[in-house]
Amino acid sequence: MSASILNYSVENDIARLAMDDGKANALGHAMIEALNAALDRAQNEAKAVLISGREKRFCAGFDLDVMGSGPENVRKLVGAGAELLLRIYQFPLPVVIACTGHALAAGGLLLLAGDVRIGVEGEFRIGLPEVAIGMTMPIFGIELARERLARNRFTEAVTQARIYNPAEATQIGYLDAAVPAPALMETAIARAATLAALAQPAFANTKRKERAATIAHIRDTLASDSGTFDGARAG
Repeated sequence: MSASILNYSVENDIARLAMDDGKANALGHAMIEALNAALDRAQNEAKAVLISGREKRFCAGFDLDVMGSGPENVRKLVGAGAELLLRIYQFPLPVVIACTGHALAAGGLLLLAGDVRIGVEGEFRIGLPEVAIGMTMPIFGIELARERLARNRFTEAVTQARIYNPAEATQIGYLDAAVPAPALMETAIARAATLAALAQPAFANTKRKERAATIAHIRDTLASDSGTFDGARAG
């Protein structure tokens, strides 16, 4: 599969999903649909998934054009994004993310949804700026952050909207490691290969049990919380 904003390939049982919209890899409806379609294929064609972005840009958040087009459009896009994040978070195959650069807002949440996150070293910005731009953080984002970020840095990262460089993001929990740019894909592919070798369905079943409480809470609150999404001008 090759689309203008997402390239899909499978090599050595690893499905590679490379986002590239030529700009900041915003999460709009087209990108969300492309990722979901690629995950459909990967579930049948691979043993692990590797998601990456374009050089210096992993994902800058939800599509600003949609986020500025009215409350109903915002709710639809953020709701679709929440469903994608939940799908990745509970995906039965291992999901490795190669963070190729900036990862902000929904881009930061994509990192939190992955199983293993390898980032590139450099002057890049990673985090959740929602509060700083006047958006009330959705419950699904708060709960993903609660599960993946260091407890003593959680409030700083979420409520205080602090943004980190890759080295700091590794300490906080957005990333598991940060490596030089030439080693990024090699490192991510090697990690994906290791995870692909884990026994199934033992991996999928254990992952589901591990994350069941968080997923249940997000599911229980997603509809009622959607009323807060319309404050998200730049999620």
